[in-house]
Amino acid sequence: FIMLTYIFMLAWLGVTAFTSLPVYMYFNLWTICRNATIVDGANLCLDLRQYGIVTIGEEKKVCTSSESFIKMCDSNELNMTFHLFIVALAGAGAAVIAMVHYLMVLSANWAYVKDACRMQKYEDIKSKEEQELHDIHSTRSKERLNAYT
Repeated sequence: FIMLTYIFMLAWLGVTAFTSLPVYMYFNLWTICRNATIVDGANLCLDLRQYGIVTIGEEKKVCTSSESFIKMCDSNELNMTFHLFIVALAGAGAAVIAMVHYLMVLSANWAYVKDACRMQKYEDIKSKEEQELHDIHSTRSKERLNAYT
């Protein structure tokens, strides 16, 4: 279970890393939209090559002066998508924290069971030795009693 949990934790860590990229991208896009509305006449551009969406050879920029960019900034879908990506990132992060916590609990329980097994073996050996000592002592007592009579 420890190894299986560790593998699942690494998988969720990958999901967390994967969901952080859209949050970063949408945050930059949201910042450009906000700055474009604050500073009128500024021509801010977003280069899609930095996100790996397009290949390096292509030059694909989305600039604030275009009509489609202004529509995108004004739409509710951009904000809703941004919030959903944040929720996905928070959920994946919570899953990673839960997996780490479960790994700690599972390891502690395994150590406790292993220690309890060793303690049981020790108690068994101790009780056998005490029984042997009791048998030797009772045998000697009988021999002394027989010697006096």
